[in-house]
Amino acid sequence: MLKSARRQGKPQRDPEGRMPLAEHLRELRNRLMKSVLAILAVTVVGLVYYKQIADFLTEPLRDAVGCTEGFGRAADEGEACAEITLNGLIAPFTVMLKVGLTTGIVLACPVWLHQLWAFLAPGLHSHEKKYARSFVAAGVPLFLGGAYLAYIVLPAMAATLIEFTPDGTGNLVPLDDLLDIITRMVVVFGLAFELPLVLVMLNLSGIITGRRMLGWWRVMVISITLFAAVATPSGDPLTMGALAAPIVLLYFIAVGISLFNDRRRSRKDPYAGLSDDEASPLDHTPEKVGAIESVDGPSALPEGSPEDGPTRRNGYDDAT
Repeated sequence: MLKSARRQGKPQRDPEGRMPLAEHLRELRNRLMKSVLAILAVTVVGLVYYKQIADFLTEPLRDAVGCTEGFGRAADEGEACAEITLNGLIAPFTVMLKVGLTTGIVLACPVWLHQLWAFLAPGLHSHEKKYARSFVAAGVPLFLGGAYLAYIVLPAMAATLIEFTPDGTGNLVPLDDLLDIITRMVVVFGLAFELPLVLVMLNLSGIITGRRMLGWWRVMVISITLFAAVATPSGDPLTMGALAAPIVLLYFIAVGISLFNDRRRSRKDPYAGLSDDEASPLDHTPEKVGAIESVDGPSALPEGSPEDGPTRRNGYDDAT
């Protein structure tokens, strides 16, 4: 009895996903808490193995710009290189925290991407929620692909920046500053690769059509290029192109998927692409009129001889 009473007293969710503002904020708080807990759990693992992870992150950079034979010989030979160092007693602890947090953000992406989608999914129709697993399955490799691209591009970017070092001088690169750049590049590249996923999600929600997204291609290409120029510290064309070209390609793939979805939706509902304040088209083509059929009905005049004429009551005919 108590169990059934609790079920009856529990508020039912709106089938269309509508809820008050306080309920939205409570839902957002719960989703953020789950995402933060997942990141913290992976961060703890990253703190345990931070030395191995730090070596994995900095190895390509050491191979690209490291001074293997010291500053003196490199300066005599005119070679631009850098020495990765730590400055101060607290620096190793700071490095450990940064490595662990970066590991938590990257490896916990399946959880926080799922929580993000779960927060946005109630605004979709019931037949569109079935794409939840597909979006999470696509978002994780996209984020990891962007992070791996940053890992590949970083050595070339570092080599370009080191080339600006004057001859005869050495370059000391603090490891904590280097990890800041690595973290920024990995997170920015990973989130940038989520752009097509967001566009397709907005299309499935009915907010943006594929035709409208295609009309934005000039603005999108310029915006992506400017974003790549700001996101990459070096600003060289190679690094900018390595970030901008895949995002532009993914943008056009998202446009193609959206156009296909709009065509599929229009087959089921011809008026699906209309906005709420737009009138649906009317068919003004006249139809053919069929043959006239005779209809038997009661006589309007009272029964009697036509010669007598209609019976008058109070000065009016019965027909009136």
